[in-house]
Amino acid sequence: MNINYIDEQSFTNRDFLKKPLPIAEYEYCTFSNCSFSNSLLSEIKFSECQFFECNFSNVTLANVSFQNVKFKNCKMLGLHFDACNQFGFAAIFEDCQLDHSIFYKVKLNRSAFINSQLKGVDFSEADLKKSKLIGCNLQDATFQNTNLEMADLRNATNYSINPEQNRVKGAKFSLAEVVGLLDKYQVKIER
Repeated sequence: MNINYIDEQSFTNRDFLKKPLPIAEYEYCTFSNCSFSNSLLSEIKFSECQFFECNFSNVTLANVSFQNVKFKNCKMLGLHFDACNQFGFAAIFEDCQLDHSIFYKVKLNRSAFINSQLKGVDFSEADLKKSKLIGCNLQDATFQNTNLEMADLRNATNYSINPEQNRVKGAKFSLAEVVGLLDKYQVKIER
């Protein structure tokens, strides 16, 4: 099968549900104000690409490869990142909305989530070692057998992480939100 290589291209204001993005390897490409919503991105490889203000809600990610990509101000609701090609997975999510997305068993130790909405996200059995979740809203996010060693959760809010069921050695938390580590004990902390 011949693979197309597309590099250093800019895609602006495209609707990839109406006209699907061709299966190819995209390197150093920029996507701005594009809608991928409800589309099928299976078997596409993105390397060193940037996505600005794109809508990825309910996209099918079967065997998609994201290597050193950046998402900024993107809407990414209900995505199954666990279906992606895990080889070399590395992404930065900044000011993104990732509510109800799934990172089950995904190796995220080269990834960062900055000032993003992560409500109801499933991080079960994910490897977040040395990752950054700075300034993120983690309301109802699931952490079960998750590796959070040396992860940076400073200024993250609304998380509930059981230290007995997750690896948290060396993780960084802000004092104001550290009560999220005590939820399981149902203690009341007053100021």
